[in-house]
Amino acid sequence: MSKKIVHVVGTGTIGEPLIGLLSDYKASLGIDEITFHKRTPLKSEHAKVLRLLKRGARLVTDQEAFEGFQDIGLAPAFSTVEAIDRAAVVIDCTPKGVGHKNKVKYYHNFDHNTLGFIAQGSETGFGKPYARGINDEALIQGEDRFLQVVSCNTHNLSSLVKTIGMHNGDPDNLLDGRFVMIRRANDLSQANDFIPAPEVGHHSSERYGTHHAKDAANLFKTLGYDVNIFSSAMKLNTQYMHIVHFNIKMKEAMTMAQVMEIFEKNPLVAITEKKLSSQVFSFGRDHGHYGRILNQMVVSSPSLQLIDGGKELVGFCFTPQDGNSLLSSISAATWFMYPNSYEQKIQSLADWFFDEV
Repeated sequence: MSKKIVHVVGTGTIGEPLIGLLSDYKASLGIDEITFHKRTPLKSEHAKVLRLLKRGARLVTDQEAFEGFQDIGLAPAFSTVEAIDRAAVVIDCTPKGVGHKNKVKYYHNFDHNTLGFIAQGSETGFGKPYARGINDEALIQGEDRFLQVVSCNTHNLSSLVKTIGMHNGDPDNLLDGRFVMIRRANDLSQANDFIPAPEVGHHSSERYGTHHAKDAANLFKTLGYDVNIFSSAMKLNTQYMHIVHFNIKMKEAMTMAQVMEIFEKNPLVAITEKKLSSQVFSFGRDHGHYGRILNQMVVSSPSLQLIDGGKELVGFCFTPQDGNSLLSSISAATWFMYPNSYEQKIQSLADWFFDEV
Protein backbone atom coordinates (compact mmCIF):
# COMPACT_ATOMS: atom_id res chain seq x y z
CA MET A 1 0.00 0.00 0.00
CA SER A 2 1.88 3.04 -1.28
CA LYS A 3 -0.19 5.95 0.02
CA LYS A 4 -1.16 6.34 3.67
CA ILE A 5 -4.75 7.59 3.38
CA VAL A 6 -7.04 7.88 6.41
CA HIS A 7 -10.76 7.95 5.70
CA VAL A 8 -13.18 9.28 8.35
CA VAL A 9 -16.85 8.33 8.13
CA GLY A 10 -19.13 10.93 9.73
CA THR A 11 -18.80 14.61 10.59
CA GLY A 12 -20.50 14.77 14.01
CA THR A 13 -19.13 15.57 17.46
CA ILE A 14 -16.20 13.16 17.02
CA GLY A 15 -15.85 13.09 13.24
CA GLU A 16 -15.53 16.83 12.64
CA PRO A 17 -12.72 17.57 15.15
CA LEU A 18 -11.01 14.30 14.19
CA ILE A 19 -10.87 15.34 10.52
CA GLY A 20 -9.49 18.71 11.62
CA LEU A 21 -6.79 17.19 13.82
CA LEU A 22 -5.73 14.66 11.21
CA SER A 23 -5.61 17.34 8.51
CA ASP A 24 -3.53 19.71 10.63
CA TYR A 25 -1.04 17.04 11.76
CA LYS A 26 -1.00 14.65 8.81
CA ALA A 27 2.63 15.38 7.91
CA SER A 28 3.99 14.63 11.39
CA LEU A 29 1.71 11.57 11.68
CA GLY A 30 2.99 10.22 8.37
CA ILE A 31 -0.37 10.51 6.58
CA ASP A 32 -0.54 11.43 2.90
CA GLU A 33 -4.23 12.29 2.60
CA ILE A 34 -7.43 12.68 4.63
CA THR A 35 -10.83 11.92 3.15
CA PHE A 36 -14.18 12.13 4.92
CA HIS A 37 -17.65 10.83 4.20
CA LYS A 38 -20.75 12.95 4.62
CA ARG A 39 -24.06 11.33 3.76
CA THR A 40 -26.51 14.23 3.42
CA PRO A 41 -26.01 17.56 1.62
CA LEU A 42 -27.32 20.18 4.06
CA LYS A 43 -27.12 23.92 3.51
CA SER A 44 -26.92 24.37 7.28
CA GLU A 45 -23.64 22.42 7.30
CA HIS A 46 -22.15 23.97 4.16
CA ALA A 47 -19.78 26.17 6.20
CA LYS A 48 -18.53 23.21 8.27
CA VAL A 49 -17.75 21.09 5.22
CA LEU A 50 -16.12 24.04 3.47
CA ARG A 51 -13.78 24.62 6.41
CA LEU A 52 -12.76 20.96 6.40
CA LEU A 53 -12.05 21.16 2.69
CA LYS A 54 -9.92 24.26 3.24
CA ARG A 55 -7.90 22.29 5.77
CA GLY A 56 -7.01 19.91 2.95
CA ALA A 57 -9.42 17.03 3.57
CA ARG A 58 -11.38 15.64 0.59
CA LEU A 59 -15.14 15.12 0.55
CA VAL A 60 -16.71 11.72 -0.06
CA THR A 61 -20.38 10.78 -0.38
CA ASP A 62 -22.70 8.14 -1.79
CA GLN A 63 -22.97 8.22 -5.57
CA GLU A 64 -26.64 9.22 -5.45
CA ALA A 65 -25.82 12.27 -3.27
CA PHE A 66 -23.22 13.79 -5.63
CA GLU A 67 -25.72 16.06 -7.35
CA GLY A 68 -27.12 17.32 -4.05
CA PHE A 69 -23.67 18.39 -2.85
CA GLN A 70 -22.89 19.99 -6.18
CA ASP A 71 -26.14 21.96 -5.94
CA ILE A 72 -24.91 23.60 -2.72
CA GLY A 73 -21.46 24.35 -4.13
CA LEU A 74 -19.51 21.37 -2.81
CA ALA A 75 -17.73 18.90 -5.08
CA PRO A 76 -17.22 15.35 -3.76
CA ALA A 77 -13.89 13.83 -4.77
CA PHE A 78 -14.82 10.16 -4.43
CA SER A 79 -17.77 7.86 -3.93
CA THR A 80 -18.21 5.83 -0.74
CA VAL A 81 -16.78 2.60 -2.13
CA GLU A 82 -13.90 4.36 -3.92
CA ALA A 83 -12.82 6.08 -0.69
CA ILE A 84 -12.86 2.90 1.39
CA ASP A 85 -10.99 1.05 -1.33
CA ARG A 86 -8.27 3.75 -1.38
CA ALA A 87 -7.88 4.01 2.39
CA ALA A 88 -5.13 2.53 4.52
CA VAL A 89 -7.28 3.07 7.63
CA VAL A 90 -10.99 3.79 8.04
CA ILE A 91 -12.29 5.52 11.19
CA ASP A 92 -16.05 5.19 11.59
CA CYS A 93 -17.62 8.02 13.63
CA THR A 94 -21.26 7.38 12.78
CA PRO A 95 -24.18 7.20 15.27
CA LYS A 96 -24.85 4.09 17.36
CA GLY A 97 -25.38 0.95 15.32
CA VAL A 98 -24.30 2.38 11.98
CA GLY A 99 -20.69 1.26 12.42
CA HIS A 100 -21.77 -2.37 12.68
CA LYS A 101 -23.94 -1.99 9.57
CA ASN A 102 -21.04 -0.43 7.68
CA LYS A 103 -18.79 -3.29 8.78
CA VAL A 104 -21.14 -5.81 7.18
CA LYS A 105 -22.03 -3.72 4.13
CA TYR A 106 -18.61 -2.30 3.27
CA TYR A 107 -15.62 -3.00 5.48
CA HIS A 108 -15.45 -6.78 5.21
CA ASN A 109 -15.21 -6.36 1.45
CA PHE A 110 -11.90 -4.55 1.83
CA ASP A 111 -10.10 -6.73 4.37
CA HIS A 112 -7.55 -7.59 1.70
CA ASN A 113 -6.27 -4.05 1.04
CA THR A 114 -7.03 -2.04 4.20
CA LEU A 115 -4.76 -2.08 7.24
CA GLY A 116 -7.52 -1.53 9.77
CA PHE A 117 -10.94 -0.26 10.71
CA ILE A 118 -11.81 1.74 13.84
CA ALA A 119 -15.23 2.44 15.39
CA GLN A 120 -16.27 4.51 18.40
CA GLY A 121 -17.57 3.72 21.89
CA SER A 122 -21.16 2.95 20.96
CA GLU A 123 -20.09 0.07 18.70
CA THR A 124 -19.40 -2.64 21.30
CA GLY A 125 -18.31 -5.83 19.56
CA PHE A 126 -16.97 -4.06 16.46
CA GLY A 127 -13.44 -5.14 17.37
CA LYS A 128 -10.91 -5.24 20.17
CA PRO A 129 -11.58 -2.41 22.67
CA TYR A 130 -8.79 0.17 22.86
CA ALA A 131 -7.82 3.26 24.83
CA ARG A 132 -4.50 5.04 24.40
CA GLY A 133 -2.22 4.51 27.39
CA ILE A 134 -4.39 1.75 28.85
CA ASN A 135 -3.99 -1.35 26.70
CA ASP A 136 -1.55 -0.48 23.90
CA GLU A 137 0.43 -3.62 24.68
CA ALA A 138 -2.65 -5.73 23.86
CA LEU A 139 -2.61 -4.67 20.19
CA ILE A 140 -1.36 -7.48 17.96
CA GLN A 141 0.17 -6.51 14.62
CA GLY A 142 -1.33 -8.41 11.69
CA GLU A 143 -4.10 -9.90 13.82
CA ASP A 144 -6.12 -6.94 15.07
CA ARG A 145 -7.83 -5.45 12.03
CA PHE A 146 -10.93 -4.06 13.78
CA LEU A 147 -10.67 -1.85 16.88
CA GLN A 148 -13.32 -0.15 19.01
CA VAL A 149 -12.22 3.06 20.72
CA VAL A 150 -14.12 3.03 24.03
CA SER A 151 -16.35 5.91 25.11
CA CYS A 152 -15.01 9.10 26.67
CA ASN A 153 -16.31 8.21 30.15
CA THR A 154 -14.88 4.70 29.85
CA HIS A 155 -11.51 6.30 29.06
CA ASN A 156 -11.80 8.34 32.26
CA LEU A 157 -12.85 5.40 34.43
CA SER A 158 -10.14 3.13 32.98
CA SER A 159 -7.47 5.76 33.46
CA LEU A 160 -8.43 6.11 37.12
CA VAL A 161 -8.25 2.34 37.59
CA LYS A 162 -4.82 2.04 35.98
CA THR A 163 -3.28 5.27 37.25
CA ILE A 164 -4.33 4.88 40.90
CA GLY A 165 -5.59 1.33 41.44
CA MET A 166 -2.62 -0.22 39.62
CA HIS A 167 -0.09 2.52 40.32
CA ASN A 168 2.48 0.03 41.64
CA GLY A 169 2.25 -2.14 38.54
CA ASP A 170 0.20 -4.78 40.34
CA PRO A 171 -3.36 -5.22 39.00
CA ASP A 172 -4.27 -7.03 42.22
CA ASN A 173 -3.61 -3.83 44.17
CA LEU A 174 -7.09 -2.68 43.09
CA LEU A 175 -9.58 -4.17 45.52
CA ASP A 176 -12.69 -2.33 44.44
CA GLY A 177 -13.70 0.61 42.28
CA ARG A 178 -17.03 2.43 42.40
CA PHE A 179 -17.89 5.16 39.92
CA VAL A 180 -20.81 7.50 39.33
CA MET A 181 -20.87 8.90 35.80
CA ILE A 182 -22.54 12.32 36.01
CA ARG A 183 -23.19 13.01 32.36
CA ARG A 184 -24.06 16.13 30.40
CA ALA A 185 -27.36 15.86 28.53
CA ASN A 186 -25.97 16.54 25.04
CA ASP A 187 -23.24 18.36 23.18
CA LEU A 188 -23.44 22.09 22.48
CA SER A 189 -23.60 21.27 18.78
CA GLN A 190 -26.62 18.98 19.14
CA ALA A 191 -30.19 20.23 18.86
CA ASN A 192 -31.85 17.10 20.28
CA ASP A 193 -31.94 15.06 23.48
CA PHE A 194 -31.63 17.85 26.04
CA ILE A 195 -33.50 17.05 29.26
CA PRO A 196 -35.52 19.37 31.55
CA ALA A 197 -34.19 17.97 34.85
CA PRO A 198 -31.61 15.53 36.26
CA GLU A 199 -32.32 11.97 35.16
CA VAL A 200 -31.02 8.81 36.83
CA GLY A 201 -30.01 5.76 34.84
CA HIS A 202 -30.53 2.06 35.38
CA HIS A 203 -28.04 -0.76 35.95
CA SER A 204 -27.99 -3.16 33.03
CA SER A 205 -25.36 -5.49 34.51
CA GLU A 206 -25.50 -7.18 37.91
CA ARG A 207 -21.72 -7.28 38.16
CA TYR A 208 -20.72 -4.00 36.52
CA GLY A 209 -23.77 -1.73 36.72
CA THR A 210 -23.80 0.50 33.63
CA HIS A 211 -21.94 -0.12 30.39
CA HIS A 212 -19.10 2.20 31.45
CA ALA A 213 -17.62 -0.24 34.00
CA LYS A 214 -18.48 -3.22 31.80
CA ASP A 215 -16.66 -1.68 28.85
CA ALA A 216 -13.70 -0.81 31.07
CA ALA A 217 -13.61 -4.39 32.38
CA ASN A 218 -13.55 -5.68 28.79
CA LEU A 219 -10.72 -3.26 28.06
CA PHE A 220 -8.65 -4.67 30.93
CA LYS A 221 -9.50 -8.24 29.92
CA THR A 222 -7.40 -7.65 26.78
CA LEU A 223 -4.47 -7.45 29.23
CA GLY A 224 -5.58 -10.54 31.14
CA TYR A 225 -6.90 -8.55 34.13
CA ASP A 226 -10.24 -9.21 35.84
CA VAL A 227 -11.05 -5.96 37.65
CA ASN A 228 -13.66 -5.47 40.37
CA ILE A 229 -15.45 -2.29 39.31
CA PHE A 230 -19.03 -1.01 39.26
CA SER A 231 -20.56 2.12 37.74
CA SER A 232 -23.80 4.06 37.98
CA ALA A 233 -24.89 6.91 35.73
CA MET A 234 -27.12 9.94 35.63
CA LYS A 235 -27.67 12.88 33.28
CA LEU A 236 -27.75 16.53 34.27
CA ASN A 237 -29.54 19.24 32.32
CA THR A 238 -26.27 20.84 31.23
CA GLN A 239 -24.20 20.88 28.05
CA TYR A 240 -20.82 21.51 29.64
CA MET A 241 -18.92 18.39 30.70
CA HIS A 242 -19.28 14.90 32.08
CA ILE A 243 -18.04 14.46 35.66
CA VAL A 244 -17.00 11.21 37.35
CA HIS A 245 -17.21 10.61 41.08
CA PHE A 246 -14.84 7.80 42.05
CA ASN A 247 -14.12 5.63 45.07
CA ILE A 248 -11.06 3.40 44.67
CA LYS A 249 -10.01 0.89 47.35
CA MET A 250 -6.47 -0.51 47.33
CA LYS A 251 -4.29 -3.00 49.17
CA GLU A 252 -1.43 -0.54 49.65
CA ALA A 253 -1.94 2.69 51.55
CA MET A 254 -0.98 5.97 49.88
CA THR A 255 -0.32 9.51 51.02
CA MET A 256 -1.87 12.51 49.28
CA ALA A 257 1.62 13.54 48.19
CA GLN A 258 1.99 10.17 46.44
CA VAL A 259 -1.43 10.52 44.80
CA MET A 260 -0.61 13.95 43.41
CA GLU A 261 2.82 12.81 42.21
CA ILE A 262 1.27 9.84 40.35
CA PHE A 263 -1.32 12.07 38.67
CA GLU A 264 1.32 14.65 37.77
CA LYS A 265 3.63 12.06 36.18
CA ASN A 266 0.92 10.76 33.87
CA PRO A 267 1.01 12.93 30.71
CA LEU A 268 -2.60 11.98 29.91
CA VAL A 269 -3.91 13.30 33.23
CA ALA A 270 -4.54 17.01 33.80
CA ILE A 271 -4.98 18.55 37.24
CA THR A 272 -7.14 21.53 38.08
CA GLU A 273 -7.96 23.63 41.10
CA LYS A 274 -11.30 24.42 39.47
CA LYS A 275 -14.56 22.98 40.75
CA LEU A 276 -16.98 24.32 38.12
CA SER A 277 -17.39 22.28 34.94
CA SER A 278 -18.07 25.51 33.03
CA GLN A 279 -14.58 26.79 33.86
CA VAL A 280 -12.90 23.56 32.76
CA PHE A 281 -15.01 23.55 29.59
CA SER A 282 -14.06 27.17 28.96
CA PHE A 283 -10.36 26.33 29.25
CA GLY A 284 -10.76 23.64 26.58
CA ARG A 285 -12.71 26.04 24.36
CA ASP A 286 -10.03 28.71 24.70
CA HIS A 287 -6.87 26.59 24.57
CA GLY A 288 -7.72 23.21 23.02
CA HIS A 289 -7.67 22.14 19.38
CA TYR A 290 -11.25 22.52 18.13
CA GLY A 291 -11.96 23.34 21.79
CA ARG A 292 -10.94 19.83 22.90
CA ILE A 293 -8.69 18.70 25.72
CA LEU A 294 -6.99 15.44 24.67
CA ASN A 295 -6.17 14.22 28.20
CA GLN A 296 -7.92 11.13 29.52
CA MET A 297 -9.29 13.10 32.49
CA VAL A 298 -9.05 16.36 34.41
CA VAL A 299 -8.75 15.70 38.14
CA SER A 300 -10.20 18.29 40.52
CA SER A 301 -7.57 18.38 43.26
CA PRO A 302 -9.80 20.09 45.88
CA SER A 303 -12.16 17.11 45.72
CA LEU A 304 -9.56 14.46 46.55
CA GLN A 305 -9.68 12.72 49.92
CA LEU A 306 -7.89 9.64 51.29
CA ILE A 307 -9.76 7.56 53.86
CA ASP A 308 -9.31 4.20 55.61
CA GLY A 309 -5.71 4.95 56.46
CA GLY A 310 -4.84 5.94 52.91
CA LYS A 311 -6.19 2.79 51.29
CA GLU A 312 -9.22 4.46 49.70
CA LEU A 313 -9.20 7.47 47.37
CA VAL A 314 -12.37 9.48 46.79
CA GLY A 315 -12.83 12.41 44.47
CA PHE A 316 -14.22 13.96 41.29
CA CYS A 317 -12.75 14.40 37.84
CA PHE A 318 -13.98 15.91 34.60
CA THR A 319 -14.21 13.96 31.35
CA PRO A 320 -12.78 15.73 28.28
CA GLN A 321 -15.62 14.31 26.22
CA ASP A 322 -14.58 13.38 22.70
CA GLY A 323 -11.05 14.67 23.37
CA ASN A 324 -9.74 11.42 24.84
CA SER A 325 -11.59 9.45 22.13
CA LEU A 326 -9.97 11.64 19.47
CA LEU A 327 -6.51 10.86 20.81
CA SER A 328 -7.21 7.12 20.90
CA SER A 329 -8.67 7.18 17.39
CA ILE A 330 -5.57 8.89 16.02
CA SER A 331 -3.30 6.61 18.04
CA ALA A 332 -5.06 3.49 16.70
CA ALA A 333 -4.96 4.76 13.10
CA THR A 334 -1.26 5.57 13.38
CA TRP A 335 -0.60 2.17 14.97
CA PHE A 336 -2.14 0.42 11.97
CA MET A 337 0.22 2.30 9.64
CA TYR A 338 3.34 2.53 11.84
CA PRO A 339 3.13 -0.13 14.59
CA ASN A 340 6.76 0.34 15.60
CA SER A 341 6.83 4.13 15.73
CA TYR A 342 3.26 5.33 16.34
CA GLU A 343 3.96 6.34 19.94
CA GLN A 344 6.64 8.75 18.78
CA LYS A 345 4.51 10.11 15.94
CA ILE A 346 1.50 10.94 18.13
CA GLN A 347 3.70 13.05 20.37
CA SER A 348 3.22 15.71 17.72
CA LEU A 349 -0.16 16.24 19.42
CA ALA A 350 1.48 16.88 22.81
CA ASP A 351 0.56 20.58 22.78
CA TRP A 352 -3.05 19.49 23.39
CA PHE A 353 -2.20 17.36 26.48
CA PHE A 354 -2.37 19.72 29.43
CA ASP A 355 -0.62 19.24 32.76
CA GLU A 356 -2.83 21.85 34.37
CA VAL A 357 -6.26 23.24 33.56
